Amino acid sequence: MVRDSQSFSLPRTVQLSGVTFREPTEINAADIWELIAKCPQLDRNSLYCELLLCADFSDTCVLAERAGEVVGWLATYRRPSEPSTLFIWQIAVHPEARNIGVGKKLIISALNRRSCRGVTHINATVTLSNRASKLLFEGVARDLRAPIRQAVRFDRDIHFKGQRESEYMIAIGPIERSIGPAGLPVDLPSQCLNKEATMTDGNASDCVGEFAIFNHLESEVRSYARSFPVVFSTARGAQLFARDGTAYLDFLMGCSSLNYGHNPPELKSALADYIASDGITHGLDLYNEAKESFLREFHETILTPRQLDYVVQFPGPTGTNAVEAALKLARKITGRPNIIAFTNGFHGVSLGALSCTGNRFHRAAAGQLLGGVTRLPYDGYLGSAVDTADYFDRLLSDPSSGVDAPAAVIVETVQGEGGLNVAGTEWLRKVAAIARKHGALLIIDDVQAGVGRTDAFFSFEAAGLRPDIVTMAKSISGYGLPMALVLIDRQLDKWEPGEHNGTSRGNCHAFVTARAALEHFWRTDSFAASVREKGNLLKSRLDQIARKYDRGRVSVKGRGMMRGIDLKSGEIAGQVISTAFQKGLIVETAGPKDEVVKCLPPLVVREDQLSQGLDILEGAIESVIGSTGHMVA
Repeated sequence: MVRDSQSFSLPRTVQLSGVTFREPTEINAADIWELIAKCPQLDRNSLYCELLLCADFSDTCVLAERAGEVVGWLATYRRPSEPSTLFIWQIAVHPEARNIGVGKKLIISALNRRSCRGVTHINATVTLSNRASKLLFEGVARDLRAPIRQAVRFDRDIHFKGQRESEYMIAIGPIERSIGPAGLPVDLPSQCLNKEATMTDGNASDCVGEFAIFNHLESEVRSYARSFPVVFSTARGAQLFARDGTAYLDFLMGCSSLNYGHNPPELKSALADYIASDGITHGLDLYNEAKESFLREFHETILTPRQLDYVVQFPGPTGTNAVEAALKLARKITGRPNIIAFTNGFHGVSLGALSCTGNRFHRAAAGQLLGGVTRLPYDGYLGSAVDTADYFDRLLSDPSSGVDAPAAVIVETVQGEGGLNVAGTEWLRKVAAIARKHGALLIIDDVQAGVGRTDAFFSFEAAGLRPDIVTMAKSISGYGLPMALVLIDRQLDKWEPGEHNGTSRGNCHAFVTARAALEHFWRTDSFAASVREKGNLLKSRLDQIARKYDRGRVSVKGRGMMRGIDLKSGEIAGQVISTAFQKGLIVETAGPKDEVVKCLPPLVVREDQLSQGLDILEGAIESVIGSTGHMVA
């Protein structure tokens, strides 16, 4: 089978229950206008608009008919600045013709037009409440075996003044197609046009191939897999290997859960030896040798040299477990319910942690009011001329500000999911002083920025802070095994026995690998020094890439080995990571609109691998935006 990188993988033409698909003509305009009236979620534009589409834009529009009646309509266009993207403006299916695949077939028919031969991406906007459209586009992406991403495009408050829902951009692509004997694309098989058939038909694997079992049994909530549609089988160091042997450089690293890379040999051998000796696997909070060894190593290698007098709580397996415990303890100690959190913060998606998380998409999924938190602007949120710490102090000092005295202030020194926003050293020190001045505890969320990701073991070391509580997870186990910590100032350990517990507090395998990681990487300063060197190299290369473009459109953000490129557009950033993936690099996006390409290479990455990954990223950015007039002359 011949492959063409500018075409799609679409097998043979079919018909759906007597439905045919063709270009519209002017005489169809009134029928389309009436069809749209039967679809209340769509704006019913003037009949003149439909007439214009049918007359002058028919080569990218599609009409579906059954028994002479118009039952489906698709209006699309291609912007001259982005000819490889087909933007779906309007899609309508008659109520009596739904759930038989008409929507998918309309889109596939458009892609098969000669006028759309160069299309490699599909874009559309939908509201979160329009579940049917979201499922349609997810099905199209699945059948085309193409990545799909979602980000806010038009904000309810900013663009619509609160009068209608936010519009989210759905981006599908890049897409490949198979070329038939005549050099023309071929269409999707019939079983792929009905989602129910795809799920239950014995030939489902013909639709989705190696992803059949995932599409059939795994929840739609999965996200990363949609951006990187490959079945991975093995991993080593900075690389992931697909089932077919293709190697990918991994700059995602389990979202900073694998700071020491995949399967670090020193940790793997320690774990293998422990398992071979019938070591305890699960111990609740019972005393055991694996926990004892970890606690001793953590105390001697991490806490004592930094003069930190913390006790360690094991709250459960994840960062959000640690945050929940920290908030609960702070409220218990102070007797105050209010928590201060910051714009663009991300602290987890369970309800307590979610209350402190700023992201509107994640908050909306709660399905209930999220209270007990006052949100203040992070450092730089209001521009460099405004010191938001002063604003914070003024609010707490004014008895009429309406802000209740807080139990705690929770802050990330670098906001990972929030878009690699970095808090300045002086700002952090002022926030810590203000918290103490007003009787609040300082909680540093070091789940993503800690364990060396920002040069030192803790991200707050450079600022000289002594937080009351620190939350950790992700790379603390060193091996990607579930493990989280809450570090509590010894004087603040006010828990009653069993007052906060959980079944998975005692992952002994994680204790083993965590101890081995501390022993191997952190007993001397040499590892941290090497990370600082690589962080400087990462910054230098990203700065070099950004200088090729208008500074108002491309900029560098982050700190240490937690840096990225702000492309100011979630759509563009999504295309960049898709293009990079096709070239062998796995990298994710972050930020309120997924506009930041975030690089999280392993701290042990070789310099040649780091350079190779950044070469791929540079090429991906240039291929997506380099021809659109944004490059600096």
